Amino acid sequence: MQNKMTVLIADGLAKDGLALLKVNPKIELLAFDTIERTELKERLPQVDVLIVRSRTQVDCDLLERARNLKLVLRAGIGLDNVDVPTCTDHGIVVMNAPTGNIVTTAEHALAMIFAVSRHIPQADATLRSGKWEKKKFQGNELRGKTLGLLGLGNIGRTVAERALALGMRVIAHDPYVSPEAAAKQKIHLVEFEDLLKSSDYISIHVPLLKSTQHLLNESALKKMKKGAYLINCARGGIVDEKALLEMLANKHLAGAALDVFETEPLPPDSPLLKCTDLVLTPHLGASTDEAQIQVSLEVADQISLYVEQGVLKNAINVPNITLDQLNAIKPYVQLCEKLGSFATQAGPKNVKKIKVHYEGTVSTLNRELLTLSVLKGFLTPVMSTTVNYVNARKLLKERGIRVEESFEQECTDYNSLVELTVSGDEPFSCSGTLFGKEEPRIIQLDHFNIDAIPTGCLLYTKNVDQPGVVGSMGTLLGTHGVNIARMHLGRNPKKAEAIALINIDSEPSTVALEALSKVKGMLSVKAIRI
Repeated sequence: MQNKMTVLIADGLAKDGLALLKVNPKIELLAFDTIERTELKERLPQVDVLIVRSRTQVDCDLLERARNLKLVLRAGIGLDNVDVPTCTDHGIVVMNAPTGNIVTTAEHALAMIFAVSRHIPQADATLRSGKWEKKKFQGNELRGKTLGLLGLGNIGRTVAERALALGMRVIAHDPYVSPEAAAKQKIHLVEFEDLLKSSDYISIHVPLLKSTQHLLNESALKKMKKGAYLINCARGGIVDEKALLEMLANKHLAGAALDVFETEPLPPDSPLLKCTDLVLTPHLGASTDEAQIQVSLEVADQISLYVEQGVLKNAINVPNITLDQLNAIKPYVQLCEKLGSFATQAGPKNVKKIKVHYEGTVSTLNRELLTLSVLKGFLTPVMSTTVNYVNARKLLKERGIRVEESFEQECTDYNSLVELTVSGDEPFSCSGTLFGKEEPRIIQLDHFNIDAIPTGCLLYTKNVDQPGVVGSMGTLLGTHGVNIARMHLGRNPKKAEAIALINIDSEPSTVALEALSKVKGMLSVKAIRI
């Protein structure tokens, strides 16, 4: 990297970080507070590094113009506006700046709790209209109330720390945090339905995933304590807004506060705007002077490391290593990440320990990077915090999950073998290797031998080893419009059990999964996305 790299800032950056980038002799800086999409597309072919906030959409259309683009950096945590898979397909590294917004977002959630408890926006509005309605806006103390946190990542824990100082009781639901780790912060872990029933306030701190889309739907909201409050400063779409309005209209919930919405900006005709029991803010969670300064300094540090040393810090789609190292180890990185992702979706709950074992050629490579790939794959499907190769170990430690590693240079049956063992409510193991030089394969699941391609939509089933089960599965999936691309089978004659790992062309519906689980002889059915 001898020549200058062109760095374009599309959505502005606080002057503190901007000043550091301007004086870097290896950077040619193009800084815009806002740049129109047409002009950005014209400039993009000459840009090496693109820095965006939430306004600019880094999508397929934009990336088609990015002939020289090597890095996209989101100046903040969320990556909703960055098409990470397409960036990966184009060989573009994606980074974020994950730490600068933690305190600010947590404080905004608390501000919303205060606002709904004391009716602050409504009281302000009526006072400005000439009314003095003191009795109408009598509120509630937070002291002694129960705050339920849905998600116990960095922001959730920060909210908990401050709520405890206010005299609140804090409970949380997060299946990837151990009770011991939560207890150290004086937080009691509960099941999701217990959180709904027991909380006076529920604050959401999980990512928007397929599994969390409308997680707070009509059914869940009805289970909340009557007179409770709901706070969402995480992502729009986690709360079913129509169902929320119904719960407020029938007074089941006393109020709610939303900083994020299913459609942003919020349309002028949105029915949310007419609800007087709602406190609404325009996605202000990260909007403080201090957070913007911190994010700008974090961004400047990451860009400097990249242009000066080729080091990737807070990378989302590749390990934080030099580019030369990455090219050499990339196929094994992909294998390890897929094994981790499969294990967290197919394995047990209440995980206590993860053990990674290497055999053969892979044992001579950089095992630290490979283990981090396993951990990143394991955490990514279930975390609200962005998981990367820097924070994966820390996140597991915070959840009370131990990580062990072992290796043998000899491998009897393969050139290389990676075995992942997860200890939780029940043990689970999966092993993989490379077919040829690059294609990941799963070759063993819980001691069942198999040869499967871990990619896309998968069904992992376990059944009694008896005639008719496989045929019934195929027929049933066809009935529900699910096409089978590949089917891989394994048997354990001693246990009279069999497994199937099925590559399918589309994600199965809940109805299809329920029907599969009722097939005679079926022991378990799990839908997996890799």
